[in-house]
Amino acid sequence: MLRDITLGQYYPADSVIHKLDPRVKLFATMLYIVSLFCFKGIAALLVISLFLFAVIRISKVPFKFMVKGLKAIMILMLITALFNLFLTPGEPVVSFWIFKITAEGAKNAVLMVIRLVYLILGTSIMTLTTTPNQLTDGLEKALMPLSKIGVPVHAIAMMMSIALRFIPILIEETDKIMKAQMARGADFESGNLVQKVKNMIPLLVPLFVSAFRRADDLAMAMEARCYNGGEGRTKMKPLHYENRDRAAYLIIVGYLVVVLLCRRFLPFPM
Repeated sequence: MLRDITLGQYYPADSVIHKLDPRVKLFATMLYIVSLFCFKGIAALLVISLFLFAVIRISKVPFKFMVKGLKAIMILMLITALFNLFLTPGEPVVSFWIFKITAEGAKNAVLMVIRLVYLILGTSIMTLTTTPNQLTDGLEKALMPLSKIGVPVHAIAMMMSIALRFIPILIEETDKIMKAQMARGADFESGNLVQKVKNMIPLLVPLFVSAFRRADDLAMAMEARCYNGGEGRTKMKPLHYENRDRAAYLIIVGYLVVVLLCRRFLPFPM
């Protein structure tokens, strides 16, 4: 299960999506998320689906690799679907004991699962096609106007970059600790859900110790290199827009306009 988490990983490939400016991908991801939670009707859903799978195809990231990341949120999707299924008011279609399933609840449950799946796939494209350094530079450059009012833009971008870098490292560290404890007789597979959660508790102490040790090593390395924040720092590869970036801006804005037009003029019921 831990190996299935793709958040924070980078998949190297030679594609147009990989070559785009990170600011373009951040902006596109933001508009894509907006479109996911404002679409209405089957027509808009088809537009979103075509756009998403076209971008996945262009990115040259294997679809199986992206779907693998969905396994980590299966429980979250199940809980979300059940809450929408049983707690949405409306005319009951099925009723048993204290539970009632309404047509509105079934519709909301399906839509919420679709939104979560598309959200994970869409945001994964950004992290899989952009290195942490590029994300840091893009976020810092995009938020630079906020520095004029005292917002520590460089520090925020650096923290997000370090957090993304640490995700795969901590996943690998957790996997090593689990294998070491299983070799000593620990059992993480048997029992019900509550027992499995209790069995995971012994992992927390060595994992926290390892995380703090790595954080301390990183702080010492930054101090040894005389790191003092973003004041006066230069970039080895400064960001600049190319024609493909301008075309990508037009495409993503056009995509959002089409989704909104479908919501307005083609609100066919799901």
